[in-house]
Amino acid sequence: MSTAAIDWGFAPHPVDYEAAVELMETRVAAITAGSAPELIWLVEHAEVYTAGTSAKPSDLIDPDRFPVHRTGRGGQYTYHGPGQRVVYVMLDVRQRFHGDVRKFVYVLEGLVIDALAEFSVVGVVRPGRVGVWVKREDLGAGREDKIAAIGIRIRRGISFHGLALNVAPDLSHFDGIVPCGITDHGVTSLQGLGLSVSMGQADAVLKQVFEREFGTVRDIGALSATAVSAQHAAG
Repeated sequence: MSTAAIDWGFAPHPVDYEAAVELMETRVAAITAGSAPELIWLVEHAEVYTAGTSAKPSDLIDPDRFPVHRTGRGGQYTYHGPGQRVVYVMLDVRQRFHGDVRKFVYVLEGLVIDALAEFSVVGVVRPGRVGVWVKREDLGAGREDKIAAIGIRIRRGISFHGLALNVAPDLSHFDGIVPCGITDHGVTSLQGLGLSVSMGQADAVLKQVFEREFGTVRDIGALSATAVSAQHAAG
């Protein structure tokens, strides 16, 4: 596995979804060319529905509720919005995982599970259901709610998109879609589980578990989509 330093940054303000995708495209090209280090970028978005490559039109229940963006990541429909921590992961999967995308997704799921454990929440993964789930026996036998979604894209061995952890979003906003095409289970958050966790606390734990897996990251602080795009355009 590569031991090269990974940049760790966050967006200080909500990021437009299309601007975030443009940033990822620019950064992935730079990583591929060897002109920029890998990057893990933490953001929040304004309310938006995104459609992955497997999204079914029938799963978009309320198309007029929020903007809808088609995206090249894997998966189906999901929601992004305030109170949800989106972690965009731009890593060299060729070097770190010998190109094994399944293993990469498995590691991302494990990182979320480890982060949840820091808040005494037991996360699980299920065959056929990408993402991380929590058991909700209080809501019915066999009920499990999704607390984190994962959707990635690989271009020339470099990943982008990533994972979304529900810290304290408005869960009613998921009602406009069939999240990830699954109707038999629900969606929850740390707040929905009765936990008062700030975004800063979630970020600190995420950084901790990522460093356990990848080694010490290089904290580059606040990064806006505009600033990063300008940086690479100038470079």
